[in-house]
Amino acid sequence: MLRETFDNTYFEEHVRICHFRNHFELTRKNLMVRNLKRHRKYLEKHVGKLASSDMDFFPTTFELPSEYHLFVEEHKRCPGSTWIMKPISKSQGKGIFLFRRLKEIEVWKKGDYYSHKEELKDKPEPETYIVSRYIANPYLISGKKFDIRVYVLVTSYIPLRVWLYRSGFARFSNSRYRLDAIDDTFIHLTNVAIQKTAPDYDPEKGCKWSLQSLRNYFVANHGSPDSTVLFREIDSVLVKSLESVQKVMINDKHCFELYGFDIMIDSNLKPWLIEVNASPSLTASSESDRQLKRGLLEDMMDIIDVEGRLTGDERRVGGFDLIWHDGPVHNEEIALKEVTPPYPTNSYLGCFNDREIHRQELHRSLTLAKIIAKSGAAEK
Repeated sequence: MLRETFDNTYFEEHVRICHFRNHFELTRKNLMVRNLKRHRKYLEKHVGKLASSDMDFFPTTFELPSEYHLFVEEHKRCPGSTWIMKPISKSQGKGIFLFRRLKEIEVWKKGDYYSHKEELKDKPEPETYIVSRYIANPYLISGKKFDIRVYVLVTSYIPLRVWLYRSGFARFSNSRYRLDAIDDTFIHLTNVAIQKTAPDYDPEKGCKWSLQSLRNYFVANHGSPDSTVLFREIDSVLVKSLESVQKVMINDKHCFELYGFDIMIDSNLKPWLIEVNASPSLTASSESDRQLKRGLLEDMMDIIDVEGRLTGDERRVGGFDLIWHDGPVHNEEIALKEVTPPYPTNSYLGCFNDREIHRQELHRSLTLAKIIAKSGAAEK
């Protein structure tokens, strides 16, 4: 339906579409990995190995059944490793499982369903999955695994224009982490849709922390310098992921995309990209969740700016901060010569979100500028 609309409809100037035409290049799991690998090779060839080494934020991954034999070779090199299987186009943890032995995934063995033998021609090809090396050393809080949901708004790919929302949340598993129980989804999958079905799940407490609480936890336990570097590296993961699809994405001035990035942190304080969601859930599981998502949508609509109120030079709108505009938007409060890479962008991920105050100030300044412009025109 989306493709038909793009191909056969003329959009008026004010019309906005909440997806780019081929948004799936980043949000479908197999295509995301394919584009990340391609971008890594491009960097190694045209920029250098040092630049390509920065693309180490996604785990070793293969697409099955098409890359089954490549996976088998990798599996042989790492006997006893734990792997995770995910269907390429499902969400909320559906179809995901962990395994260690090849015989557990023999159904994806590339073979019979490609055979020319008459008796095997009708054998159905298995659903396409990706298989990734499982991050077996996740950072734990109170013995529990978690991942982070980060909201990113892209209003253009040419040039690349990226807004990062200050607020987000960490999703925790309901059970303490153990690697000797890989069949227990309540231990290994942090999706709320799965955790809320746990026998001892408490809907009043839920299983989320605000991103501000999580950042405060890291500062308290690891100090401000290490925590600052961690969140800068998360910013870098977000931008590099978007750069990996910049050349293949079909840009359109009518389009924008609100992504939900899922990031995991390991015990070495290294961020890992797990997946990118094209339509992140906006269903609220608590009052604080409702306030977060309501503010997110309000600020997103301010940036989309159908009414044409913004000047185009804004670096912040509500809870969103502009971190990339055809290059990094640097934090003006920090001198680059005083810090080491990754250099700070205009990012306040996990910081205090005084979005209501900023919205009021922004609207007041825009109104004043309009009044001054009108009075100047009247004098002429």
